[in-house]
Parts: sequence; structure tokens; C-alpha cells
Amino acid sequence: MSIGLEKGVAKHIGVLIFGRKRPGFDQDWNAIIRGRSLEILRGLGFTCVGSDTLMMDDTTIHPAMDAIHAAKCDALIVIQPSIADGQFALTIAQRWSGPVILWATPERPGDGKVSSCSLVGAHLWGSLYRQAKQPFEFVYGGEEAADDVVRAVALVETVQRMKRAKVGVVGTHVPGFVDLAADPFLIRRTFGLQMHSLSLPQFMERVRNVGDEALKADAAEVDKLGLPQEGLDKPIGEESKAMNSRFFVSMTELMREMSLDSLALQCWPELPSMLGHWPYFAVSRLTAAGNAVSIEGDVDGAIGSLVGSLLGIGPGFLTDWLEHDATTIFFWHPGMAPLDMCNAVGEEGGPSIGQHFNGGTPFVVNGSIIQTGQRVTISRLWRCDDRYHLTAFEGKAIPPKRKVSGNSLLVETEGQPVPERFDHLIHAGLPHHVLVHFGSHAETFRRLARLLDLEWHG
Repeated sequence: MSIGLEKGVAKHIGVLIFGRKRPGFDQDWNAIIRGRSLEILRGLGFTCVGSDTLMMDDTTIHPAMDAIHAAKCDALIVIQPSIADGQFALTIAQRWSGPVILWATPERPGDGKVSSCSLVGAHLWGSLYRQAKQPFEFVYGGEEAADDVVRAVALVETVQRMKRAKVGVVGTHVPGFVDLAADPFLIRRTFGLQMHSLSLPQFMERVRNVGDEALKADAAEVDKLGLPQEGLDKPIGEESKAMNSRFFVSMTELMREMSLDSLALQCWPELPSMLGHWPYFAVSRLTAAGNAVSIEGDVDGAIGSLVGSLLGIGPGFLTDWLEHDATTIFFWHPGMAPLDMCNAVGEEGGPSIGQHFNGGTPFVVNGSIIQTGQRVTISRLWRCDDRYHLTAFEGKAIPPKRKVSGNSLLVETEGQPVPERFDHLIHAGLPHHVLVHFGSHAETFRRLARLLDLEWHG
């Protein structure tokens, strides 16, 4: 089971299990499957709301749906241990606006008779939902389907939670990076997300005015990290340390005060030129704590990071696609990778505090992303032609061929040759930022694209 996805799912989920008024099929097997299904779900840590009563008709469905809404469930699983009337699919669709998980269970093995037609029932409902434009996830099997159930719940919860989420952008995209420009109305139509534009001058004023107690408390947290200083023109003084804490405290407070689930920050040219520091070390710390934060005003990058967090995969490392050959891609950015994605402090290639490569201004995090054969997934969400697109593909981290400052990762990819993949994606409008996640998650992203009706690029 994917530990990341397991952490991404919620405890309370809606579960509707259908019985039959009319006689037929193997009702003993129906009862066995009901018990096994609930046992699997409880073993995964779920509290099953609505499962205490068999669904027989509208008079049983509506009270169960009332209870599911009252429990604020973001996922709904429908199980038909014996095939149920397809008309009930439409009844549920009237009460549930989000994706539905259809879980088809196995036939009784070995007795020569058809026992349930559960897969037939789920197939029927899936066909109805497709024609009704009701998104759904499909799971098939018994205990062996547990991982698929976890993924399905994480996916549909992500869709539901995005409808209530808010992405903030401080300033706008940095000069010239017009491919990062955001469309608040397309964001709203596609995801339900609210985009909240915030003032860059007011943010800088907030940074300057962080209180002494907050600075002192954060400085103590930074000291615990034990990051060495390397490649500096001069040792980092207390004033520079305090500026990092000012950025960290300001972004943390801003996200809390404005109820932001993700944040895009216009980091240059104003912050290093007017405040004398880059905010990258603070961004590195925030993303390591699971916060979806992007730089250079990349709103869609922040949304993609939020998607990773909601799925339980993690916010990921926002990076440039620096160079490639036939089978590998070298990813790099100036120094704001999540600390938990870097090698351990003190190890070879581990993180250290340094200066920005372009101009020598502090504070950045230098250090390689974890190597040693780590599986990775590359993803990106972007808008083009008045709709959203999503790509995700997988590979393996391999030792770099050269060392550069900032954060870097060399990935050996699978499937399509890299130049062909890049040519396809750049002609589809892929922005120059992508996200790197640990683990194999391309199939999860593909399913998310289907649920949200995004243009998929595998």
C-alpha cells in the first residue's frame, strides 16, 4: 500500500451497500461480501457512514445520504454484492455532486452458479454515470483491491476538497514568465478553487514588521535543523538569519489569516533587490512541512503542489527542466527544494545554506535531491486553449553527471524517448516548471485528470 496515499485519505467515508427486495441471486453470499467489504474498509482505518442499513429503495437511500452529508464525508463508495436497480444510480447522483466510487465484488468461487452479478451491476452504473456526466472511480475485487480502494478515496476526496480550497498569489508572475499567468475564472470553472490576489508591497511591509518574539521562536527552530553554511562570501549574520525567519513567519501567518490552502509568491526582482534576501530557505522549510507553496508567481504550480498534498503524495519539488538527452532529464532550481526531499544533513550532497547562484544574495538551500535509485514521478498542471492540461510520467533518480549549486536531480525516464516527450509537451503548452514527487504516481494523476475532465498527456 502507498503510505502517502494512506495518509491522504480521511477517516469518515460514505458507504452504501445494496440489498434486494426481490428474491434471486445468492443472498448468503451477499451477506458474506457485505461483511468482508466492511471489514476491509475498517481495516484501512475508515469509519463507514451509511453502511448500517441495506439500501433497498428511495426510503432507505435518502436517510443514509442525509447521514453522509451530516458527517461531512468527501468520499462515497457504492457496493452491490448483488446487482441493484440502475435507477438508483440516478437517485444517488441527485444527492451527491462529486465523484462516486463503484466497488464491484467477486462472484462466489467454485459452485458452478452465478451468485451476484456485482461486476455487471457496477458496469451498468458506470455506463449510466458516463452518459449522465457524473464522474466516478471503479474498483474491482476483494481483499486484493484494498490499495485500489485507498487510491480511489484519495482521488475523489481531492476533487471534493479542491472545490472548497483557496490559492493565494502574492504579486503576480515574475517579469517575462508569462507562461505562468493565471486565469481565476478558468481555475474556478475547472476545480472550484478560489484564487485570492494579494499585494506584494503589503507582503514586504509584513515581512519588515514581524515581531521579536516570533523571530526568536523561529530562529530556535532553524538552529535545530543544523544546516551548515557553505560557499558564502562571508558567514551569515544574525540579521540575515532574522530575515529568513521574517519570510517564514510572514508566509505562515498570511496563509492562516487568509485561509489559504496554497500560496504562489512573486519572489523576484523585488524581494532580493528591496529586502536584500531571497525567500527560498523559508519556502524549503514550508514545503517540507507539507505546505503547497510555489515561487515566481506560479499559481498553477501552487495548485499542482496542492493536488500532491491532498492526494497524500506530498507537495513536491518545483523545478526547471534544465537539460535532457535521449533517456535522462536534469532538473534544477536555485535552492528551494523541500528539505525532506534532500539528502540528510551532514551526508555527502546534503543540504547547506548558501547564496543565490545569480548575484550572490542569500538565502538558498544548496544540495542534491535524494538519489540511490529512488522512484520519482514528474507532473505538471497547466492551462492552454481555455482548458486545463495534466501530464505525469515516471522514472528513476540516478547519480548526477555534474554538480551545480541549488537543487538538482538527474532522472532516467521510461517509455517514450525524452526528446519526443518534450516536443509533444512543449507543443501542448507545458510551462517551464514541473513538479518532482517521490514514488510511482502516474496512474493516480491519470485518473485525476479523468475525474476533472482535464486534457491528459501521458
